[in-house]
Amino acid sequence: MTRQFNIDSAYSTALEFASSHYENFPVVSFFAKRRLKKHIAIIYWFARTADDIADEGDKTAEERTRELNDFESDYNAALTGEFSNEYFFALASTIRELNLDPILFNDLISAFRQDISKSEYSDFTELTDYCRRSANPVGRLILQLYGYRDEKLYVLSDHICTALQLANFYQDVSVDINKNRLYIPFNELQNYDVQKSDIFSKKVTPGFRELMKYQVERCGHLFYDGRELIDHLHGILRYQIKMTIFGGMKILSLIEAQQYDVLSKRPELTKADFLRIFLKSLL
Repeated sequence: MTRQFNIDSAYSTALEFASSHYENFPVVSFFAKRRLKKHIAIIYWFARTADDIADEGDKTAEERTRELNDFESDYNAALTGEFSNEYFFALASTIRELNLDPILFNDLISAFRQDISKSEYSDFTELTDYCRRSANPVGRLILQLYGYRDEKLYVLSDHICTALQLANFYQDVSVDINKNRLYIPFNELQNYDVQKSDIFSKKVTPGFRELMKYQVERCGHLFYDGRELIDHLHGILRYQIKMTIFGGMKILSLIEAQQYDVLSKRPELTKADFLRIFLKSLL
């Protein structure tokens, strides 16, 4: 027998969940239209929960994979009207009401599942395929939330989201190596005569600086390729996307300012940086 849930209570619970977490929801919520906040909250719950299953705790890879598979099964069941909890009830309602592409949620789970089993990438094509599933669905969902459904805009959004994901990877190199992860293509390490062992021992060589310079410049081109998206957006979303691009570009400039040494110190945006990005986005 299908469990019954109250939709208002379900969304209220999702908002409480999102507000209680420390990452980006308060910022996103500030920019969102009031009518969309509950929908953003339930999408945030989905992504955060799947990410936590894949990346946190002391469970084995097999246990986390099994739990993530169960999570995806519950999601797929919700699309057919079978709900394991009130969160999936609310998510199914959001997807139906706003006509969101349900495959985008499966793509996210696919990327989280890959995080469990894969810790390095052979080339840039392989890495961007991961970004296609880990980052790009978020941008496409945001466009759909605001009523934009145009393949050209999706492609521009993909450029921005992939660039932001890569910028975060480069910002977090010193953090990710502690998890035995490296999001720099292995063949490009070879091109710059950089040894994986040197990175994991935090040895900053001239080759490593050149390698990171190449990563940063290519990432900047991706942001540039996606900037046209701003011209097609209206209202608060236009400013939100401008902030996203400016924030990502600022991370790249901080890496450059550190002479591409992301092993000794993690580049971080300050409160003053956030204020300048916000003010710049209003221009």
